[in-house]
Amino acid sequence: MTSYQRAIKDWPEDERPRERLTKFGAESLSEAQLLAIVLATGDASTGQSALDLARNLMQTFGSLRALDASSVSELCRTKGIGPAKATTIKAALELGKRLLSEPSQRKVKITGPQDVVAHYQPRLQHLRKEIFKVILLDTKHYVQKDVTVSEGSLSASLVHPREAFLPAIKDSAAAVIFVHNHPSGDPTPSPEDKDLTQRLAEVGRLVGIGVLDHVIIGAGKPGYVSFRDAGLL
Repeated sequence: MTSYQRAIKDWPEDERPRERLTKFGAESLSEAQLLAIVLATGDASTGQSALDLARNLMQTFGSLRALDASSVSELCRTKGIGPAKATTIKAALELGKRLLSEPSQRKVKITGPQDVVAHYQPRLQHLRKEIFKVILLDTKHYVQKDVTVSEGSLSASLVHPREAFLPAIKDSAAAVIFVHNHPSGDPTPSPEDKDLTQRLAEVGRLVGIGVLDHVIIGAGKPGYVSFRDAGLL
């Protein structure tokens, strides 16, 4: 057993991830140390500690984003990572994304596409399938809630305008913004995206609910396209 593979309980207290977090705060830990706390235990068959496993994962996948984009079966290809540890990792990463996209206790007002991107890019940009959401707004453009209208495949999401407006009609929304992701990372609107947006805008006019924008989320920065800003709506 190497010095890196000795039990964490044998390390100096300030080097143990849990004790270090308690004493200095979570921000003082490296990504591997935080991941080790999530893993909780090492691999008895190889003598690796939880931190050894975490370091191996970070070296194998290269980043937290790559870990997040990986499936449970892909994570399980790393020695010492079984289904239980892999699903725990996925759950922890999902919680982080939901925290980033969760509105604060105060009401969130949408003043432009940047507000939409700030809330939804962390959660949508690395998904492997398209998620199409409708954001419901009140008369002052404060967010009431968002609803997932459709979950698609790697290449497409099938959205019917009737289904897209049902939540808005049910909750008496004054206006809506549509948002969906492109799994490729390229937010450039497809011909289908453009056609759908025009149909949604027409339905909005018929039912008296304004369509303020349709934002496509991609990866990186700026990593999005606003139909309103692009003159497509």
